[in-house]
Amino acid sequence: MPRTFLPAAVAVALCLAAAAPASAGDVSCRLSFDMSGWSVLYKTASGTGHVRCSNGQAMAVRISAKGGGLTVGKSEIRGGRGEFSAVRDIRELLGTYVAAEAHAGAVKSSKAQAMTKGDVSLALAGTGEGWDLGVAFGAFTIKAR
Repeated sequence: MPRTFLPAAVAVALCLAAAAPASAGDVSCRLSFDMSGWSVLYKTASGTGHVRCSNGQAMAVRISAKGGGLTVGKSEIRGGRGEFSAVRDIRELLGTYVAAEAHAGAVKSSKAQAMTKGDVSLALAGTGEGWDLGVAFGAFTIKAR
């Protein structure tokens, strides 16, 4: 199930992120990250990552996710990836995004998230270890390290 779930979850995340209004910027940025967390109705996860942009800007970041929903489990994502909508400057990416997440897995866990913060949207995907099942909504925060 995890291998078939990830492509569908990524497609949903990309569609939701594409529906958010895009900035007039022309800089594309990507996030690579590792994070781990747990959930029992309330979900919390944290980790670190790096943002790299097409204009050469780069930043080490700390990420966290908190929220609630119909969710239960424990998971760890290594080598996750994300893509932001176009921006003018890397600093526009910092802050708290409103997130929707779908996840499912046993032993191998898959995650997909779509989120928005004003004119900036972000689609995340990753696989890792753990067990989890559910849908959660909440906040996803990116801070400079």
